[in-house]
Amino acid sequence: MKNLKFLFTGMLFGIILVKSEVISWFRIQEMFRLESFHMYGVIGSAIATAMLGVWLIRRSGVRTISGEEIVIPKKTFTKGNVIGGIIFGLGWAITGACPGPLFAQVGSGFTVVLITLLSAIAGTWVYGRFQDKLPH
Repeated sequence: MKNLKFLFTGMLFGIILVKSEVISWFRIQEMFRLESFHMYGVIGSAIATAMLGVWLIRRSGVRTISGEEIVIPKKTFTKGNVIGGIIFGLGWAITGACPGPLFAQVGSGFTVVLITLLSAIAGTWVYGRFQDKLPH
């Protein structure tokens, strides 16, 4: 019962993804063809919101619901970030789906996206399996 809040939050997030058209294959293709600002606007506003949220968390010293300190570790930039970003971007461009909206696409009835979802899960497993052998 206590996990219902996560279910409802996920459902709300899915509805927002559908209504904002970010699950649309056509919108994603428009973005990669540089034909429309729609997706860049959505991504840009998400980045701005995240930046503001992280700044507020660091500045105010808020704690989790259970009272623990929120620690946001510094991340180092490596060539693996570039390689991973290129692979991610190519997969996004080819499939027309980012991992976040995959579930909303399936929930909206685009069952062909199940192939993309299973491929993403397999890719995550492969990364986890060979993580120590990959450039970081």
